Amino acid sequence: MKMHKKLLALSMAILMTASLAACGGGSGSSTADGGTDAPAADSSSEASADTTKLAEEVETDNEFEMWAFVELHGQFYADMLKRWNEENPEEQLNINFVVMPYDDMHNKYTLALQSGEGIPDFCDIEIGKFPNYLQGEPQLADLTSYAEPYRGEVVESRLEIYSKDGKLYGIPTHVGAVVAFYNTEILEGAGVDYTTIKTWDDYKEAGLKVKDSGHIMGISETNNSQMLDIMLVEQGSDKTLEDGTPNLDTPEALKALTLLREFNTLGIDQTIPGRHPDTEEGWGALNAGEYATVIRPLWMMSRYTNYMDNLDGKIALAPAPTFEGSEIVSFGGGGTGTVISKDCPNIDLAGRWLTYAKLSKIANEQIWNVLGFDPVNTSLWDDEALTHNPDNMYVKYFQTNPFDVLKEIEPKMGIVKSTSGVPAVNNIWGTVTSEELFNTDKPIEDLLKEAQEQAMNELGL
Repeated sequence: MKMHKKLLALSMAILMTASLAACGGGSGSSTADGGTDAPAADSSSEASADTTKLAEEVETDNEFEMWAFVELHGQFYADMLKRWNEENPEEQLNINFVVMPYDDMHNKYTLALQSGEGIPDFCDIEIGKFPNYLQGEPQLADLTSYAEPYRGEVVESRLEIYSKDGKLYGIPTHVGAVVAFYNTEILEGAGVDYTTIKTWDDYKEAGLKVKDSGHIMGISETNNSQMLDIMLVEQGSDKTLEDGTPNLDTPEALKALTLLREFNTLGIDQTIPGRHPDTEEGWGALNAGEYATVIRPLWMMSRYTNYMDNLDGKIALAPAPTFEGSEIVSFGGGGTGTVISKDCPNIDLAGRWLTYAKLSKIANEQIWNVLGFDPVNTSLWDDEALTHNPDNMYVKYFQTNPFDVLKEIEPKMGIVKSTSGVPAVNNIWGTVTSEELFNTDKPIEDLLKEAQEQAMNELGL
């Protein structure tokens, strides 16, 4: 879309608190994986009524519009636009960046695609919403060829989640690798060395010691499925099938829920204020030193640095526990895929800029330094000037280096697919199944059968 000849401006927006219906909670945008990956409030400035000038326009006819739902992301893209124009004097472009609240942006984008009017050239789509735009014949540009120069450097599983029938439709923002955040002060006080926790049996043994010391090992999540997801992916399973069909009444889910109930019954894991750790109440409970373990994507680091001063220097990052015999210890949780409309007047230029802005080395340096996300381009992971920068807030805060953990788990990452059935399944987990799992004695087989039937009915299957 054409922009007026004026300074590029960023429309300001208030980051929306994700609702349960959007499959998560906490600050920022909700994800289909049951978490949020928007930067914490203190790391992205609050919205105001005025526009913020991002960059001066250049003389060019290549003008585009881009929608996003996180203000800091818009600022990041504006910086990458400036860098592109400096490096490509023969292919200058202007982009009008517009940031809207999470639900408003996705709803407006859906209506624009349906009506064929007012469609932006670029749009950020949160992973929980992404399946909606892949149904039928996607109205999105095929970005496969534009990502090709970066293949081999980019974590492949993060491209797969935005793909359909072998075609790539969205460019990822980060890895979102799920890891264990261990409070070593609590663990050491209970006589536990976190480096010895390799399996869920080890976790249980450690949890009993932590309980005896007067603390809580981990969290029984009642409106979030992160623990369920990690246990399923470690067994090679998922909550839905590739086509979105619910996949809950399975031996893998039975094994996972049996273990989660056992941890809760033994008092190893307990519910947390706010119902999961990425809420204001959850941050407070963690900061008070009540819980020894949080299993969450690496974007949770920003919550610690922004809201948990008491834990500075006490948290070690490590691979999550897994099942005996499994090689999988992580998956990519949360994310934002950036798309280009089929109606974009210059898909070739747009595709080359977008992949440069999100997959290139310089882009991923900024994704780490500015947004605080684990970069999807692995060529940076061995750049010690970046990864071990003593002035970086995350390097200073955590006992272990995030990139050391990333390199260890990257070959052992599974995939939790974001499919059309995930929102319904997550809603059922958060409103019914998890509550009955931890608060009743109903047989787990019955819980899974009922959840499967309810999800099938809600999806009309």
